[in-house]
Amino acid sequence: MRVAIFSDTYPPEINGVATSTRNLYRAFVSHGHKVKVFTTNPYGNDLLEEGDIVRIQGIELKFLYDYRMAGFYNSKAMKILRAFKPDVIHIQTDAGIGQFGFIAATNLSAPTVYTYHTSYEDYTHYVPGKVFDRIAKNIVRRYVRHTSKEADEFITPSQKIKEYMRFINVDSYINVIPTGIDFDAFKKENVDQERLSEIKEDLGISKDTFVVLSIGRVAKEKSIDVCLRGYAEYLYKKPKKKTLFVIVGGGPALESLKALATKLGISENVRFVGPVSPDTVPLYYHLGDVFVSASITETQGLTFMEAMASGIVLLCRYDDTLKNTITDNENGFFFVDEVDMAKKLEMVSTLDIEKKKDIIAKAIEGLEPYSMESFYERILHVYERAIKKNW
Repeated sequence: MRVAIFSDTYPPEINGVATSTRNLYRAFVSHGHKVKVFTTNPYGNDLLEEGDIVRIQGIELKFLYDYRMAGFYNSKAMKILRAFKPDVIHIQTDAGIGQFGFIAATNLSAPTVYTYHTSYEDYTHYVPGKVFDRIAKNIVRRYVRHTSKEADEFITPSQKIKEYMRFINVDSYINVIPTGIDFDAFKKENVDQERLSEIKEDLGISKDTFVVLSIGRVAKEKSIDVCLRGYAEYLYKKPKKKTLFVIVGGGPALESLKALATKLGISENVRFVGPVSPDTVPLYYHLGDVFVSASITETQGLTFMEAMASGIVLLCRYDDTLKNTITDNENGFFFVDEVDMAKKLEMVSTLDIEKKKDIIAKAIEGLEPYSMESFYERILHVYERAIKKNW
């Protein structure tokens, strides 16, 4: 099968959609399929073809994580796509590259699969003013209803997003398919221990340091401020263990979070690492004793599962997205607010070795539905159905 994937984001960018797109590419290439990825070019202002990856030039969006936004059509990329002769086109995003994917599918009369990865209503706060925010939410809903009918097959990565689709009156058939994850990359035995030791030394992490970890995009909707306040509550109780809160990732909220750490008086206990390359992300998971998140805007929560695969205890604010991933007090823990987070941090920091091993073992056992093989088989079935609809 020949698959063309369209996504406005792809590594070296670090976010859930970029990871999902790369894993989709790897899953199909590893099974002998031919795949072309059409994405933006973060390196310059020309079209760049790197093997199977076609990077299209665009404008830099300073207000949105410095992402690049390409136009809705590129004649050179279209020429490459025509020569590739895709059996199916899979659209992962909705900006310039995503719209190019829909235009290309129409021009080629190609079967089309669309995945709704991002809950855009959670991002309308970037539009200034409450009135404009409401207008933006209404536009998002109309767009999603329209786009869901444009594709032959429609995918959401979680049951939560499927329920949202029904809430806004999307009546298309919905495939719920969580993104596959290459869990082997996160196993301790596959991590460069020498490099890990260097990172620990750079951050001031010793053997007896209790490390609270956050990895991902640093933006308002991720609610990292809640975690900082919860961590401050934990520190105010003067824990017996030496502790650090390590925050890995970049984004528009980075400076405001640094200011918050200073205001809370906890700067000495917080390390802002900034963005790191995708290939080194597994290393950073192995810094932590507990992975924390207060985000309630996740469509799937890839970082939670990567943390589980890395053997870290999860402590996350409750959200419906996680109800099939975390069972409280069994394979991870939930908290409801900053005070509760502080209590749970104290509890996790004092877990005995056997209890901790049991929690991690149960977490790893529950990851099978998110394996790359399961992901591949389910997506392949959707592709085959989309192709049949176009016979």
